[in-house]
This record gives sequence, C-alpha cells and structure tokens, in this order.
Amino acid sequence: MSHASSSKICKYNVFLSFRGEDTRRTFVSHLHKALEQSGIRIFKDDERLETGKSISDELLKAIEESKIAIVIFSKSYASSRWCLEELAHIIKCKNELELIVIPVFYDVTPSDVRHQNPPFQSLYLFKIGVRSVYTLPSSDPICGITMGLLLLLYMNKYM
Repeated sequence: MSHASSSKICKYNVFLSFRGEDTRRTFVSHLHKALEQSGIRIFKDDERLETGKSISDELLKAIEESKIAIVIFSKSYASSRWCLEELAHIIKCKNELELIVIPVFYDVTPSDVRHQNPPFQSLYLFKIGVRSVYTLPSSDPICGITMGLLLLLYMNKYM
C-alpha cells in the first residue's frame, strides 16, 4: 500500500455521485438509507446546490476526503456539468489518492458509456463555464474500471 493511501484520513466512507433528477428520490434514497443504517458515513449532496452554479469547493473536498466514490451513471448524468466535473475530480482522486471507484449503471449499460453512445459522448470532452476544459481518456471514461453494477429501470419498482 502506498504512503498516500495509508496516511489518508477519510471523513466519509462513501461519496455518492449521481444526477438528482434521475435517481435522487428512487435508487439513491434507498442506497443512502441502507448505507446509513449500516453505519457507513456518506456524503450525498443536497438540493440546496443550485442548478447552473459552479461545483462547490465543499463538494470537491468531500470527494478527496472519501474512501470510496460510487458513480451512478444514468440517462442524464452526462448532461449535467456538475456530474461531469465531479467525475473528473473523482478520476483525479482515483489516480492520485487511490480513491476506490464503483460505477453503477442505472437504466443505461456499460457499453453506452464505454462506446460514447448518446448521451455519453459528452463524457470525453466537456467545458465547465470558462473555468477549464477536461478531457477524459477516450478509451475508457471511467479510467480502467470495467466492472460495475447494472440496474435497469424496471428494477426500481421493487425497491
């Protein structure tokens, strides 16, 4: 184990990255409740974050202070500049801080993400206002993560 990971102090066990309009009141609320009931410390953004504003430093810091990031890819995940900026920071932390990343594919398939099928073509190059341009590796937007959890929409009604 590297020095960076062994000395890292984690405020949160899990950081949840998701598109609120797709999953907040369904899958994410169930996942959050189950993790919380298991005694796991979770960072989940709340609805006070305003649409269209820049991602907050608090959110980026929460990613850095987490041991695991669960990225929930959904149909409109890639249309959110916040989600994309979170994803870029999650990948940076995966590479630099050994953050563990678990992708969940909610009503989309891993191949939709991997092969840049709409709406995921924007994962590869996106601009956040005038701040900067992020480029994710075109071969794999989740940087080598090939396994994840696939959830189809029809499963949601049983939760």
